[in-house]
Amino acid sequence: MTTAIWAGRLEGQADTLFREFNDSLPFDQLLIREDIEGSIAWSKALIRAGVITVSEQRSIEQALGEILSAWRDDPTVLTTAEDEDIHSWVERQLVMRVGDLGKKLHTGRSRNDQVATDLRLWTARQLKLRQAEVKAVITALVDLAEREKDTAFPGYTHLQHAQPILFAHWCLAYVEMLRRDSERLGDALKRVRVSPLGSGALAGTAYPIDRAVLAKDLGFRSASANSLDAVSDRDFVVESLSTCTLCSMHLSRMAEDLIFYSTSEAKLVELPDAFTSGSSLMPQKKNPDACELIRGKSGRAVGNLVTLLVTLKGLPLAYNKDLQEDKEPLFDSMRQLSLCLRILPPMLAGLVIDRDRALIAAAEGYTNATDLADYLVRLGVPFREAHHQVGRLVRTAIAQDRALEELSLETIREQAPQANQDVYTQLTVGSTLEKRSVEGGTSLSAVEDAIMRVRRMLRERAIPDQVAGEVEFRQARADDLDAISWLVDHWAEHGENLPRSREDIMKAILDFGVAVLDGKVVGCAALWIYTPQLAEIRSLGVHPDSQGRGVGHGLIRYFLQLAGQLHIPKVFVLTRAPSFFEKAGFRQVSVNSLPEKVLKDCSACPKREQCDEIALIHDVVPNGIGSK
Repeated sequence: MTTAIWAGRLEGQADTLFREFNDSLPFDQLLIREDIEGSIAWSKALIRAGVITVSEQRSIEQALGEILSAWRDDPTVLTTAEDEDIHSWVERQLVMRVGDLGKKLHTGRSRNDQVATDLRLWTARQLKLRQAEVKAVITALVDLAEREKDTAFPGYTHLQHAQPILFAHWCLAYVEMLRRDSERLGDALKRVRVSPLGSGALAGTAYPIDRAVLAKDLGFRSASANSLDAVSDRDFVVESLSTCTLCSMHLSRMAEDLIFYSTSEAKLVELPDAFTSGSSLMPQKKNPDACELIRGKSGRAVGNLVTLLVTLKGLPLAYNKDLQEDKEPLFDSMRQLSLCLRILPPMLAGLVIDRDRALIAAAEGYTNATDLADYLVRLGVPFREAHHQVGRLVRTAIAQDRALEELSLETIREQAPQANQDVYTQLTVGSTLEKRSVEGGTSLSAVEDAIMRVRRMLRERAIPDQVAGEVEFRQARADDLDAISWLVDHWAEHGENLPRSREDIMKAILDFGVAVLDGKVVGCAALWIYTPQLAEIRSLGVHPDSQGRGVGHGLIRYFLQLAGQLHIPKVFVLTRAPSFFEKAGFRQVSVNSLPEKVLKDCSACPKREQCDEIALIHDVVPNGIGSK
């Protein structure tokens, strides 16, 4: 049995049932990486405050790195632990490695500001991952729109045939919803990136901690302004849950459309077999299970949001144990949204549209009635009167079981005397579609323009509009060459990376990513792929005027996300600043464990005999940046 961290005040062991009721390690172990990152940053703040020495901090940081590595090698070490929470477990592991020195780390820090910091770090990381996953769904929808850009499709209101549209127009409607979701994720991220560390239990720490520097060390935008608010604030969780819930609702609407379109009654689309199931009884069934689960999980997201709102509504300041209930709803919503987002791109790619049936359906249900009214308006009939005339013609057509275009000109003129022989050319599906050429319309030209706009937006990796003062990370372009060359030359002169010629950089421009601040390139790096299993981040450099703003770590996250999207399982670096990369989740390895690097580059490197660089590697999760 472990010793509780407040054992000095209370005697004896806690009741077994109370421990099961109280302990949070079974779920807050997800915060291990963030707890160690926060602890390392706090140890550096304690140096600046004169509480521990540089050598003591190094010992603490090394031990914390070992704890993280041990967990990565065997995550089950947490499943058998009896500690109350992840913070207690990390502290116990630290004391086991460095003795009483480990007990110094908590000086001036409360679990209240510690857990708030960990949760903000975790949430920020997850919001960025969700943005990448949303972007992947947008890409899949645009690809589908491109493939089906001239496919006519029935548009519905009230689940009744309304007007013809292009199926690409349907795809682009969900692109717009998801684009707004991405903007909201980015907007929520701004308020997440505020550091509560140094707020203590509620009144602030008594030690001279430079909280602004501490916030920058952790990649936050700023330190919190009020300690009482900082330890009790969960607005950022509510906002993140709200954003995830709205995104889930959009996915649910998309799923519902696809479920309806794939029914035996509609038969407009067919879902790929890999995302459907059969029936245990009825051999003929093909059930849209993936879409139904997406639809069902949106209700789960709504429940998680309401759960936290109800938890918070009556809480007094400052910290209360009720706040332990913030994590499971957040963890669950993030995980379920991620699953939904990741399943959609392959499912959309395998979607088959019955184009012939869709064209017939687009013409059914008198969907050209509005175009007939518009035709009459152009002949001088007031719209309201034209609307009445066409309504009566629809009644006539229904009575005769005919389409409007199948009525004789004489019959049409009985209700619409101004109609001429050219009326029939106005009633085809193609004519109906092509008239809607306004911006945002469903004509082929309007859809093609929209596809180009979204493609351009995706290429620039800037779905949300950039806010002044915010760093944007995107793929490099040819017009970034001068800035990249300057950064590479600058840091090569300082011995931090190898020189590269302007011509070499130009040839490899697609390997580079850049950080842009207020329209200027302030950082760069490149991802060099050796094999399908291994890539290297190289040529990392940040402009001296922009250091301390999280640009370097932002570039690392950018490329780790890219590697995840490419399903490259390992990314490594060679560096003389290992602690910088360790904070991003890298671990030290022998360069000899990277034969691809040794064989291709190291043997020809001018520094080969006097190499002072350290190799570090990061295990990448597909579509993400987390380790195992």
